[in-house]
Amino acid sequence: MLRHRSYLNLGLGACLSAWLSTAGAATEAPSVHVYNWYDYIGPTTLADFKRDTGIKPVYDVFDSAEVLEGKLLTGGSGYDVVVASNFSLPTLIAAGVLEPLDRARLPHLKNLDPELLAKLAVNDPDNRYAVPYLWGTNGIGYNVDKVRAVLGDQAPVNSWDLLFKEENVAKLSQCGVAMLDSPSEVLPIALHYLGLPPNSTRPEDYKKAEALLLKLRPYIAYFNSSRFITDLSNGDICVALGWSGGMLEAKTNAEQAGNGVKIEYSLPTEGAPVWFDTLVLLKAAPHPQQGLAFIDYLLRPEVIAPISEFLNYPNGNLSATPMVAAATRNNPDVYPPADAMARLFTLQPLPKKAERLRTRVWSKVKSGQ
Repeated sequence: MLRHRSYLNLGLGACLSAWLSTAGAATEAPSVHVYNWYDYIGPTTLADFKRDTGIKPVYDVFDSAEVLEGKLLTGGSGYDVVVASNFSLPTLIAAGVLEPLDRARLPHLKNLDPELLAKLAVNDPDNRYAVPYLWGTNGIGYNVDKVRAVLGDQAPVNSWDLLFKEENVAKLSQCGVAMLDSPSEVLPIALHYLGLPPNSTRPEDYKKAEALLLKLRPYIAYFNSSRFITDLSNGDICVALGWSGGMLEAKTNAEQAGNGVKIEYSLPTEGAPVWFDTLVLLKAAPHPQQGLAFIDYLLRPEVIAPISEFLNYPNGNLSATPMVAAATRNNPDVYPPADAMARLFTLQPLPKKAERLRTRVWSKVKSGQ
């Protein structure tokens, strides 16, 4: 009898435990899992999204397109929404990892710039899989006083010569030079500097880019896609090749710190890459409806405008432009003028064979061998 009673109690306990677990799951807030570039969202955006929608964002970051693609192409990432650069889209689409967007669940698509959507259609035909988030350029961030001290008042700060002429970078190495750790961004710039197609697929072109970068390698302090922002603002390096918003963040940080470091951003007159970061939904998204809600939230002009203002990157939302502070939307380093835009080139994906070649060249450049 006692044994029977014990089993009964255990059974009731198990039932109660299961009921409580189910009840807890039923009341648990829905969530969305987001994978974004590091330091690439507003300071209150995630908290605001949870407050406004009741959906809890679970947020992870990466620091290179290669890391993102590696994570997604191996499968089972567990993410719903990912921020992917335009030149990664064809690879991700071909691999079948993206879910076509349900436009009926994205009412704020109407706010997007049709000209920007047309540019993105080169990488995402008919704009089926991606919507614009932010965009920007690659250029040179530099410490005004240190560069002047090393190269004089005539330092070519508006030219890629500052970084790609050996005589210049050799002198600048005494105050610190850094580059992005991103073959898909740096190698096209090197090719363009040599007068070659930035999206070349020819092995002989990459040999020339490799030779150029290997000459410069002894003078490069490091290749890293996050560290240069802090090091520039602190005065630990004097020149970096990086993203426009990152350079402007370094400038703002130095000004706020009052440390006497003066940082400027230069978009070289020879031309530079323009890139677009987009919001995509993964085919294996565990929370697709919450993912679409997150994407649509970032399409609201009142949401994306303060993100642009905080990060110093323009967005693709026409309705948001008047909401961005005049100091930001009128800053040519953030929103390049027409003549600068005409000199920009778009990064594109390469065939697999060329991608492997580019990866091998980059590994050799980084190792210096």
